[in-house]
Amino acid sequence: MLKQLKGSIILLITAIVWGSSFVAQSEGMNYVQPFTYNSIRTIIGGLVLIPVIFCFRAFGSKTERKPLNFRITLIGGVCCGLVLCIASSLQQFGIVQTTAGKSGFITALYVIFVPVIELLLGKRQRRIIWLCVLMAIVGFYLLCVNEAFTIGAGEWMTFACSVFFAAHIIIIDRFLAKGADGLTMACVQFLTAGFVMFICMLLFEQPNIENILSAKYTILYAGVLSCGVGYTLQIIGQRYTAPTVATLIMSLESVFSVLSGWLILGETLGAKELLGCCLVFTAVVFAQVRFPSRNNKKLSVSHTDIGG
Repeated sequence: MLKQLKGSIILLITAIVWGSSFVAQSEGMNYVQPFTYNSIRTIIGGLVLIPVIFCFRAFGSKTERKPLNFRITLIGGVCCGLVLCIASSLQQFGIVQTTAGKSGFITALYVIFVPVIELLLGKRQRRIIWLCVLMAIVGFYLLCVNEAFTIGAGEWMTFACSVFFAAHIIIIDRFLAKGADGLTMACVQFLTAGFVMFICMLLFEQPNIENILSAKYTILYAGVLSCGVGYTLQIIGQRYTAPTVATLIMSLESVFSVLSGWLILGETLGAKELLGCCLVFTAVVFAQVRFPSRNNKKLSVSHTDIGG
């Protein structure tokens, strides 16, 4: 019981770190452009994971010290990195034109899109998933559509980023099933995404050292805490927590993104937008809940692997 509580607290801290990072991302846009911000913070995240990997392999459990399937891990990391590059770029460009709170909630729609994409790949889904999809669409409408019945470009880009994050989760699933090492694959994906976005930064933006230094705290927060520490806490927390429960706890990042935007940036949501948040969050939770059948009276929750 104490170990489960310990795991839940660690995962709750993970959700807080991830949710509050939306504020750092939003603030960082006051100083630098999206590719510049993302490339630096993602590379930092990858570099932070290198000593963590060595520690886990040196002092971790037998599972963490098993021989590394280098080929599968490298290929998986590169594939995940390319998709992460697209997803995080869309998110960063979107957050320039919307609030941190809205960005967090819209991004959380990846939990809905995962089963939808799996259906397109031939995997049957439970009926409740389609109710969740409908709830999420209505919630997205209430959260984002303004009085002129239009959705801003920032919301559309964040919506698209959640689709790519869903694809990212499915790709992680596939490579973990083939024997890839999760932590090493995360490190490779961060470095891959960071390298590609660094090239985009040089091609499409005008990086300025002074501006980068002005944004250093937001970059370090998103890079060290969100990427490096957040992913490590997820690994540790899931040691003591059932994967299904872990996913449910970590989905609270969408709530903490709104709270962080309210507390730190002074963002506000009206009654319509709050109702939209409630619907989106309910859809996210219900998408992971498996109701008991006639032969099984226990309630369980479906699992989705989430990369930090």
